Amino acid sequence: MEQTPPGNHRAVLLLIGGIPVIIILAATWLWYFVASGDLDLVGALGTSNRGTLVQPPRQLDDHALTDIDGLEITFAELEPRWALLIPSKGAQCDAACENTLYTTRQIHTAMGKEFNRIRRLFISDMAAADVTLGVTELSDGRPAPAGLEQYLESEHRGLKALSVAGTDHGVLFPEFADNPGTWYLVDPKGWIMMSYTADISYKDVISDLKFLLKN
Repeated sequence: MEQTPPGNHRAVLLLIGGIPVIIILAATWLWYFVASGDLDLVGALGTSNRGTLVQPPRQLDDHALTDIDGLEITFAELEPRWALLIPSKGAQCDAACENTLYTTRQIHTAMGKEFNRIRRLFISDMAAADVTLGVTELSDGRPAPAGLEQYLESEHRGLKALSVAGTDHGVLFPEFADNPGTWYLVDPKGWIMMSYTADISYKDVISDLKFLLKN
């Protein structure tokens, strides 16, 4: 019975061991060009994305984020997931803000088995405890709770409420200043990569999410 020469065994082992390294290096190279804006990955893959690409992407952790307890937090500390990010500015979460919270919750729920690969973030330029809920009726027709904090606790369990300084808020979410119904998609590394507005169908958003999760 013929035996395989020892050199062939070593070559096979080197090949097997080298594959993960090659994949990591290729992924790092690819993401460097995506993050710097030199490569339109979504466009290159040929998707007809419904959201608007943020070019270049913006990194959340370039700015100081504070959680609901007043403690500084970074996106990198969280379990890596795609995030639906709802911005809010000022002392009131108005009708557009409440509707965006409702819509993104419905989108998140509709993702089914992919639900746990996604999280939702609410980022205001003020602590959630200092923001009021500016509606008396919710988007689903039910009476609104007394305040935003109570609303988030009762209707949006699992959503993470954060705050950022006003100047940083403007840098992170410039589209929001022109259209208060704007919200964002953040990748698992904390890069804001796509924006959506209220006139985009939730089915189109789900289509984008499924494509990105698959690829």
